[in-house]
Amino acid sequence: MIELNLPFCNFKTKSSENKRFIFGLIRKKYLVLTPEEWVRQHFVSYLMTHKAYPISLISVEKQLEINGLKKRTDILIFNTQGTPEIIVECKAPSIPITQNTFDQIARYNLKLNANYLIVTNGLQHFYCKMDFENEQYIFLKDIPDYQSTNRK
Repeated sequence: MIELNLPFCNFKTKSSENKRFIFGLIRKKYLVLTPEEWVRQHFVSYLMTHKAYPISLISVEKQLEINGLKKRTDILIFNTQGTPEIIVECKAPSIPITQNTFDQIARYNLKLNANYLIVTNGLQHFYCKMDFENEQYIFLKDIPDYQSTNRK
């Protein structure tokens, strides 16, 4: 797999029936190692090891319904009150981050009302804080660590 613009992680991987698998940090099972899964697992590791988000507050591929359609968030982080704090949309490294990517995460956030949005393809990362009053994103240089987002 391609080297990402995220800290190195030593993941458990295996091969079976001509497929590669990676051990999921949240789901605690082997998952098919797709380019998007590679990004997702790296970003989960980054959130836990470098930003100190507890594993108990992180959900992966959480289902939600939007306009009668079932969708899944790549990574959803809850605050200590159990409400969504951060949504992360992961794309494969070969997929450029476009307005469509931001539109996708914005649709998810109409339902979830998270305070922060992250869009990444493992090479580029965009961090946003929601300004609900003015209905816009405020782009950040980095995402706050766990202690900063849970001072409420």
